[in-house]
Amino acid sequence: MIEQAHQDPHEPADGAPPPARPGRRRSEESRRAILAAAYELLGEAGYARLTVEGIAARAGTGKQTLYRWWPGRADVLLEAVTAHARQHIPLPDTGDHAADLHAFLAATFAAATPPTTDALRALMAEAQIDPAFGPRFHDTLLRPRREALGTLLTRAHAAGALAPQLTPDSAVELAFGMLWYRLLATREPLDERLAALLTRTLLR
Repeated sequence: MIEQAHQDPHEPADGAPPPARPGRRRSEESRRAILAAAYELLGEAGYARLTVEGIAARAGTGKQTLYRWWPGRADVLLEAVTAHARQHIPLPDTGDHAADLHAFLAATFAAATPPTTDALRALMAEAQIDPAFGPRFHDTLLRPRREALGTLLTRAHAAGALAPQLTPDSAVELAFGMLWYRLLATREPLDERLAALLTRTLLR
């Protein structure tokens, strides 16, 4: 990572790489290859052994290409997870609040399988120890996911379908609190049964 408060032993030690350039046009083919390589290596070796050099080699590109586009390995994974969520988790609007909520939660949990679960745990840990990465993690992944679920729960609340003791915000916290508790603490399954339980709990 660049400009971290701690030295990452897996990043180059001979001077900081060039800063990321958000405005630079990226090859979509190269981007996808890099994101896929990061996922593959995470699943094979774990986050502790994941390096920018390794990702670049697997993707068939140079490490300076990665550093032009991302500050470091955590941001590569962050983009991969965010793209995965956008692709696999719909935001339904059928008018049936219970069906819409259940579909969103079931898709969220179905998408949380290895190596995505490994990436989520690594990113949450990185966000706690790297003060620069934490806000990027929140703004890129956590906030959009919260807003998506909040949209469904706000609709339910407006229709009188939300459980009376809850607000949309508290309902979001209950749902994602359980998700992260299972991911980080108990590693109990995120499955259809949990989606059904949360739907019954959050709605009337």
